[in-house]
Amino acid sequence: MTSELSNRGAAPDGPLAGVRVVELAGIGPGPFAAMLLADLGADVVRVDRPGGAGLGVAPEHDLTNRNKRSVLVDLKADRGPATVLDLADRADILIEGYRPGVAERLGVGPDACLARNPRLVYGRMTGWGQSGPLADTAGHDIAYLAVTGALGMTGPADGPPVAPANLLGDYAGGSLYLVTGVLAALHHARAHGEGQVVDAAIVDGVAHLTTMIHAILATGRWQDRRGANLLDGGTPFYGVYETSDGRYMAVGALEQRFYDEFVRLLELAPQDAALRTEPGRWHDLRAALAARFRTRTRDEWTRVFDGTDACVAPVLSLGEAPHHPHLAARGTFTEAAGTVQPAPAPRLSATPGTLRRPPAPPGAHTAEVARDWDAPALLD
Repeated sequence: MTSELSNRGAAPDGPLAGVRVVELAGIGPGPFAAMLLADLGADVVRVDRPGGAGLGVAPEHDLTNRNKRSVLVDLKADRGPATVLDLADRADILIEGYRPGVAERLGVGPDACLARNPRLVYGRMTGWGQSGPLADTAGHDIAYLAVTGALGMTGPADGPPVAPANLLGDYAGGSLYLVTGVLAALHHARAHGEGQVVDAAIVDGVAHLTTMIHAILATGRWQDRRGANLLDGGTPFYGVYETSDGRYMAVGALEQRFYDEFVRLLELAPQDAALRTEPGRWHDLRAALAARFRTRTRDEWTRVFDGTDACVAPVLSLGEAPHHPHLAARGTFTEAAGTVQPAPAPRLSATPGTLRRPPAPPGAHTAEVARDWDAPALLD
């Protein structure tokens, strides 16, 4: 694990160096999307409101605020909207995560911002999207996963669906699609001088993530139920097994050559290994695999499979993950400002992302941004 918090001076700070982003403070996928842009070098100014917003995490520990600068603006005050419009006039991208219509009521909606800056990319992050029967209703990650069919695919065949934290909805279907959209729109704006609105809805993103599964479903090779398919735990050679110490190993030995290596290292009896070709007896194969894994601890099995093509890995906790030898060698995690955290990703050879600033306390950079963006209205 590396230790990083750099100020690279004249060196490039990432491929988005020089791109200005205004982030209207919120929680969840909007801040994470802005963090990703900031990690890649964008100058992200987070517009915090008096009193703050968050999930009870102290600002100095909220990693989604890293690499950003913060200003305080009360959008409900007389000059609040004008101050944000002044920033939008100087920005390339603006990101907001309000319910539909809220930004308009505050006076900083897309029409007002694009009137000031026709080249602006206005990114809108919501769960349900800007239109549709549920657009104005509250929601959370689990509900968005539920209606797209994604939640129904997770979990055991004989149990309820299992929520994968908020990674699949908020961040995969939300943040990453918002970033993709605003960068595509930024490319268009720079080529044609025309800004636009990016409507990034988590339900759209998560549905899009299931494209391959829908293709297999259409061929009849995917059963529309949990735990009955190749990639959802329906096969005994793609799943998770408990070890003697109550921990787990993940098995993904799908292809025959990987399976052969897997059963050899597991020392599975040949008659049990042969059950791979008999789906009607996969329950017997699963039981045999489970029995073998229960004979050793997770760390013992890790040593057995380490460096092989058996496609087996230990199931680690969040606290253990930074110490995995492969992740440590790659610097997948880093320590900055006293906090262990994921390093910027993905990696670029010429203009890599960096950690330049710790999480920004609300309002810490008001004077600095006013100077750098030539926005004296921030100081009024």
